[in-house]
Amino acid sequence: MLGKAKAAWGELTDDDLTKAEGRVEKLTGLIQERYGKTRQQAELEVRRFFDSNRDF
Repeated sequence: MLGKAKAAWGELTDDDLTKAEGRVEKLTGLIQERYGKTRQQAELEVRRFFDSNRDF
């Protein structure tokens, strides 16, 4: 799933994604910070990402 997350959010490093450890709150914060999105926008992206990758 790390590869899919990297493809979805290319500005996040492997280290960022490893530190997030699949935690929604941490990943949401990283996306919000790196992409300048609102908390709500970042949460929606993360939710959609995990929903579409449930089989992992």
